[in-house]
Amino acid sequence: MPTPDIEPVAERSTEVSLAGGLPANLVATDVPVEGCAFDLVGILSTVQETAYLWDIASDRIDWESNATAVLGVRSLDEIATGAGFLFLIAPEHVLRRQAAVTDPAGIDASRGAHYRVQYRFAPEGRRSDVSLWLEDHGRCWFDEQGRPIRARGIVRVINERYLEEQRLLYRSDHDELTGQLNRIRLTDALGAVVTRAERSRQNCAFLMAAVNNLAMINETFGFDVGDEVIGQVARIIRSRLRGGDTIGRYSSNKFGIILNDCGPGAMRIAAERFIKAVRDATIETSACPLSATISIGAVLLPDHANTAHLALSHSLQALDTAKTRRVDSYRAYEPNLGQETARRRNITVAEEVTAALDDGRMLIALQPIVDTATRKPELYECLLRMRRPDGLIVSAGEFIAISEQLGMSRLIDRRTLELSIDVLKQFPDIRLSVNVSGLTASDHEWLVMLHRLTGGRRALTERLTIEITETAAIHDLDLTINFVDTLKELGCRVAIDDFGAGYTSFKNLKILDVDMVKIDGSFVKNLLEEPTNRVFIKTLVELAQTFGLDTVAEWVADEETARICAECGISHMQGYYFGRPLLVSELDDQKRLTSGG
Repeated sequence: MPTPDIEPVAERSTEVSLAGGLPANLVATDVPVEGCAFDLVGILSTVQETAYLWDIASDRIDWESNATAVLGVRSLDEIATGAGFLFLIAPEHVLRRQAAVTDPAGIDASRGAHYRVQYRFAPEGRRSDVSLWLEDHGRCWFDEQGRPIRARGIVRVINERYLEEQRLLYRSDHDELTGQLNRIRLTDALGAVVTRAERSRQNCAFLMAAVNNLAMINETFGFDVGDEVIGQVARIIRSRLRGGDTIGRYSSNKFGIILNDCGPGAMRIAAERFIKAVRDATIETSACPLSATISIGAVLLPDHANTAHLALSHSLQALDTAKTRRVDSYRAYEPNLGQETARRRNITVAEEVTAALDDGRMLIALQPIVDTATRKPELYECLLRMRRPDGLIVSAGEFIAISEQLGMSRLIDRRTLELSIDVLKQFPDIRLSVNVSGLTASDHEWLVMLHRLTGGRRALTERLTIEITETAAIHDLDLTINFVDTLKELGCRVAIDDFGAGYTSFKNLKILDVDMVKIDGSFVKNLLEEPTNRVFIKTLVELAQTFGLDTVAEWVADEETARICAECGISHMQGYYFGRPLLVSELDDQKRLTSGG
């Protein structure tokens, strides 16, 4: 079958083989252009480029006359055929070049398919250390069956540019301190390995190794010496890897290690090899010779993790377990139904809380705190509720603890504050008590929001009591003191919640300058059965009265408990006996609030 005409006539007319076998319009000529000689070969040589025409059917390549000088080959005979030229391309790049040139994708029937590819070229043979980086770009034409028939292109030497690009690429992919993959590229590599392991059903492993004594080294010798230890530990582990395995820096003192084709037995052997290598090494630093140890958590892929995220999570979980056993230890991840259920539960709660905050489905319920003498509400505690999409309303106990562990308490506290200020504005004659988490004491934005929502009006702030738990208050006493001082400057009152559950002394209460102490409900609910609780409450009340503090007994559930609290001198009481929490939307009017109905 004759070769079809796939090029315009104008292009075909240039394929007369002249000097160097190139088309006439690429032959070096001396054509005056505005008084200057136009030397195409000279121009190509100046920019280290040469051109070729490749008849793929016969495998003949015709080169421009400067090809030997540009490419560094001894003669054109060495590269006069496609096979000869291909023999001088680095083996790892042969397929890359073949695929780029002969891929019919994006073909234009008249202009052919464009290609551009970079590869390493060894002009003196593959065994030689001499090599060039080339960029090869041009067009390839195909017959009706999609087979390549000829190509024409330009080859350019790009050594300096390529090396600079590689340096920049290396910097973006590797950790500056250790020279290993950075966290992003490590995660990418882990994802690719997990996908390959799932597809081939060939086990791999991921190890998370942590330098154990780095904190002490940093504290004793400084962070520069700590960095030296990190770098050397990475090199020690790297030297014990097999070909094809990968190491990257996950965080300050942690390294992720990917082991290909590795079962559970080999995973343990490899981990113990790394642990021993680091333990036995003497690490030379600018301060003095030091020693280091590592602990390793490992996970088998894809059996126990089918995503990069799970592999990281499970390896860190195993690492935490390993650290509790001894100084340098290894632990493989083992599926735990209870832990997995808890993890999924945490994820579900986090998603529900986030959606409720975004959709405006967080609500507050009000529970009265009554005056012991009059039994009438003096203020109301704002208790958070969440309405699920199906309309079901759940109490804070369903989600608040998990939310605090996941660092979502600041967002919740801000929303609670907004709702509480709205109630103060809606009902001008009531007082509210609002709980905040320990994190909010350091949240300047919460205080800014309080001032913005109230407009600085003391008519609002003086009707607001902020409750801080005892354990949160003593966690950072100086921070809490500043927080309390700011609240009182704005006009708010401050209460310590769950008093007795922690270890706060009355001296600290005086330093904090709080206004109220709420006794932990565990001392109140068993007041009838536990005489010692009565002694504790009576002593606490006497001390509180000395400091001029109001007291609140929580969880009061019956008249007898209320009577004992009154006898002990409690000034206020709170519990289901005096009223269950009611949503603001359930309150008919201000009368319901002020009457305690």
